[in-house]
Amino acid sequence: MRLAHNAKIDHIRKVPLFSRCSKKELAEVAKLADEIDFGPGKRLTREGESGREFFVIVDGQAEVDSKGRKVRTLEPGDFFGEIALIAKTPRTATVTSATDISLLVITAQSFRTLLDHQPAIASKVLAALAERLAPEPI
Repeated sequence: MRLAHNAKIDHIRKVPLFSRCSKKELAEVAKLADEIDFGPGKRLTREGESGREFFVIVDGQAEVDSKGRKVRTLEPGDFFGEIALIAKTPRTATVTSATDISLLVITAQSFRTLLDHQPAIASKVLAALAERLAPEPI
């Protein structure tokens, strides 16, 4: 399956990390996204390992396990690994394809290069990340 450029933008637009980006900025992010397909049983991330990419599920399902227990099932439109785009932190869960799955993948290296050349995107992504990580007001 190959997505049209606008379809990539639509999938990326749903990710909270990019919620403040304009359509033009989302198009720049979409240019980085590779499309990949896997069958069932493919381990996409492993808990405790370093994260180097971010995923958006286009089609199919994936299982999320943490500390050996199933946490949830991810569906089309769900995403994971977004913190790997910003920080070099270990994965907090193992994600494995449960069905045939189609994904958009952005590597941390290509994303950091984009941010170096597009400071407006960097500013918006960091603001969205800070908002997401901020504690609830008391």
